[in-house]
Parts: sequence; structure tokens; C-alpha cells
Amino acid sequence: MSHARATHLTRRGLLAAGGALGLGAALAACGDDKGKDGGSGGSAGTGKSGPWSFKDDRGTTVKLDKVPANIVAFTGVGAALYDYGIQVKGVFGPTKTSDGKPDVQAGDMDISKVTVLGNAWGQFNIEKYASLAPDVLITTIFDDAGTLWYVPDESKKKIGQLAPSVGISVYDRQLTQPLQRMWDLAESLGADMKAAKVTDAKKRFEDAAARLRAAAKAKPDIKVLAGSASDQLFYVSGSNLSIDLEYFKSLGVNLVEPPESAKKQGGGWYESLSWENVDKYDADIIMMDDRSQAIQPADITKATWKKLPAVKAGQVIPRSPEPILSYDKCVPLLTNLAEALEKAKKVS
Repeated sequence: MSHARATHLTRRGLLAAGGALGLGAALAACGDDKGKDGGSGGSAGTGKSGPWSFKDDRGTTVKLDKVPANIVAFTGVGAALYDYGIQVKGVFGPTKTSDGKPDVQAGDMDISKVTVLGNAWGQFNIEKYASLAPDVLITTIFDDAGTLWYVPDESKKKIGQLAPSVGISVYDRQLTQPLQRMWDLAESLGADMKAAKVTDAKKRFEDAAARLRAAAKAKPDIKVLAGSASDQLFYVSGSNLSIDLEYFKSLGVNLVEPPESAKKQGGGWYESLSWENVDKYDADIIMMDDRSQAIQPADITKATWKKLPAVKAGQVIPRSPEPILSYDKCVPLLTNLAEALEKAKKVS
């Protein structure tokens, strides 16, 4: 099945089910990391008015007369920019949970200070968007066609007429690449990348990566499975395509890998299993999707889940399939897995 065909077949269903990536099952990306040189312009990194340009991962260069002030972004992108001192005006994507609390993808943003244009897949209030007088829209990309994440297909033309867009690719590359791209983007928007908070976070990320590499080397036989739960199905992600899993694999983590043939219905991202077959793969540690559309481990009542050796051993940890792309928010992804490996017992 082609990537394009899989996109139409599974993207919406994936999100509804809280699938392994929750991503458009076959949204593929600019694999050549175009535009890595990032933002430029006389005022880049200063926050002052003046020409601004940024070449995104579609190879598209956005040029404006001044550094964007009215920024609208996918929630996770807004959260990453917030960590670098850039406040967006509006967001779209998972922002509030059903009880009104910040969604995990909102990070440290004060969601009361942003206009929420849509909180779920397919939601995007164009009238509210227009009222913000947006200078630029920023989101992530999961395909080689430049599809903007969480921008509805049916209204993308109208949305595109109101402001230019910037896309950061998070497909089929290691985590460090989009992290650097978000760094470049934040710097171009006026962020102080020499601030202690910023440089300290990057150092902590580097230290956490070294810790995870050492833990993986010390426990090469510990198998780690990346899963996600819906009411009807359990999804097992392979390392290919996912920025976090590709990076973990490069650090030596022994990840469970479903065969490519088993991942076809998931556009190459994951294999779907019935709950009766949730024990198909041996695993010593299970990393579970922490996003709001996925059922969380504490709420899984399936008997077959409770019988899994890793579950019985208490070796289940959270995973963020859509990481907030700031070094600060990515540190826990590495330290949680490193700690789990350090403490793990072989149970499979």
C-alpha cells in the first residue's frame, strides 16, 4: 500500500483509536532535512522589527518584512517555542483535557493565555484564526507531500490564504534533527538561545543521552516494546519512522521490531493486535503512549494485559510519541527509559 493511500485510509482512524503513533498512519516526510541552516534575516534572534525569513522542511522559504509577532501553532510546537521564551497567540491540536486541564502536549504553556482554535482532529476555527491577524502558522509534518499536521484538509486552502506556514518535519529521522530545527526556528523568532535555562537544558539532554547509551550497553538483552492502547486494539510501534524510537535505537536500546509486513495496515508505523494477541512479542519493558487519546496503563482492564510479564513486574513507563521539541521536554524521555533499563529485570 502506498504512503499516500495509507494516509487517507488510516490517519483519522488512528487518532480516534489512539494508535501507536496517533499520527496519520502514512504521513511521510522530507527525509533530506532541507533547510537545516534555519532562520535568517537582519533581525533574526533579536526580537526587533526587520526582515525575517525561514526555510522549512518542505524546502519552502517564508519571507516577511518583520519577525512574526502573531504566531499560531500546533499545540506541541507552541509548547516548544514557549520553552524558548516565544509566546504564541493561538494554538490548534490537543490543548485541554475533558476536565479543562492542560493536555500533555501543551507542556508548560499557560493555556488560558492562548486562543484555542481547535482541540481535536478536524477542528480549526477559521474565524478565530483570522481575528488573530496571524503572521505565520507553524506545525509539524509527517509526510513527503508537506501535509501540515492538524490543519484540516477541507479548509487548508482558506487557512493558507490568511498567513504563510512553516513546517518542521518529524518523520523518519532521529529526535536530535527536529530538536535542532526547532532551536533554529526559535532563534530566528527572537529567542535568547544563550540564556542559562536554554543552554542548561541542552546540556542535560546530552547527559541524559549518554546515560541512556550506557544503560542500553549494560543491558543489551532487555527488550523494550513501544505500545499504545485503544478499547479494541493494542498497537506495537517499530523503530522506523518515529523520531524518538529511531534515536533510542541509535543509542543501543533493544527495541521490539514488528516485521514490515505486519505494519502495512499502519502505514509502516505500527502493527495492530487484538487484545487476545497482546502477548505476541516478548518484552521486558513496555513504553506506553502518554497522549490523551490513548488509554493509559492504569485504566487498562484487559486480563491479557495484566498477565504480561513486564506489567506484572511493574516495568511499564510512559512514552511521548509526539515529543515537545525543546531540549527541556525531551530530557525526561531519555532519563525515564535509562532509569527503567538500569532497574529492569529480565522477565521475557
